[in-house]
Amino acid sequence: MMKRRGLQILMMLVLICTLGISACKKDVGTPEDNAVTEPEEEEGEGEAEEESYVIGFSAIDMENPYFITLESAAREALEAEGCQMITKDPGTDPDLQASQIQEMIDEGIDAILLTPVNWEEITPSLQALQEAGIKILNVDAQVKEMDYVDAYIGSDNYTAGQLCGEDLMEKQPEGGKIAILECPTQNSVNDRITGFEETIADAENGFEVVARADTGGQFERALEETQEILKEFPDLTAIMCGNDQMAVGAKTAVNLAEMKDVIIYGVDGSPDIKKELKKTGNQIAGTAAQSPINMGKSAAELVLKMLKGEPFERETYEEVFMINAENVDMYGTDGWQ
Repeated sequence: MMKRRGLQILMMLVLICTLGISACKKDVGTPEDNAVTEPEEEEGEGEAEEESYVIGFSAIDMENPYFITLESAAREALEAEGCQMITKDPGTDPDLQASQIQEMIDEGIDAILLTPVNWEEITPSLQALQEAGIKILNVDAQVKEMDYVDAYIGSDNYTAGQLCGEDLMEKQPEGGKIAILECPTQNSVNDRITGFEETIADAENGFEVVARADTGGQFERALEETQEILKEFPDLTAIMCGNDQMAVGAKTAVNLAEMKDVIIYGVDGSPDIKKELKKTGNQIAGTAAQSPINMGKSAAELVLKMLKGEPFERETYEEVFMINAENVDMYGTDGWQ
């Protein structure tokens, strides 16, 4: 009886030790012995998130259809890449542009697409942007101090003026008196006028520039200045305009003066000018066209390369081409090319 009781006690002690050892067992044996259930990662978790950038946009005048279209094309391309774009309208006021650029710096932009109202007065803003570490993509019209910008993209403005000059020489081989509507604060317009003047200087029969006026690139001022020029030079042969807004202003003045034989050139390829080219008895001879749609898309692609540290071209020049009454149907009149 005592032996049986002792044996029972001994078996109970062995069982207690065995259970104790099992309870203390950790990370031994095969993986199946120590299976651990990992928490499931949510879809997309652990993947590197694409960095989102904030891009500023400041052009000369956001009432200008050219810049409206350019901005829209750039915005669509950038937002498709997850970026945010902040646009401010200086309305041709260089002081307002400077203050708006400072606002965008304070708002934390990473880069800016910039067309200067005044290519010289923009320099302090370029310095402020550079000091803030903000990438500068100069668009359409160059700044004077190009060393401050990271890259430039624009149309071949000298060739645009050249195309107008060559067309005038074909249409008026006998030469004649010329008026020029310009905007000295915009280097893009300066290049167009230079291309035009240097081209007609090679004409066999001379062209004489008898009048020139700074219109600020605006329709109203172009209209007023052209009216004054026509009073002084009623025998004017042609008017070269630095952009299409000036050309429409010049055409309005010519119509009011009932002068049907004056030839007018613009630069842009705007829908307004293309509609004029469709009319019979029209004084608009042609427009050296650019594409704000392509410019906006190219600018968006370029600024993203700059921000991501990818290789990029420091200067890019988009192609220009002449649109006239003969080929306007190829480009349509209800929008930009």
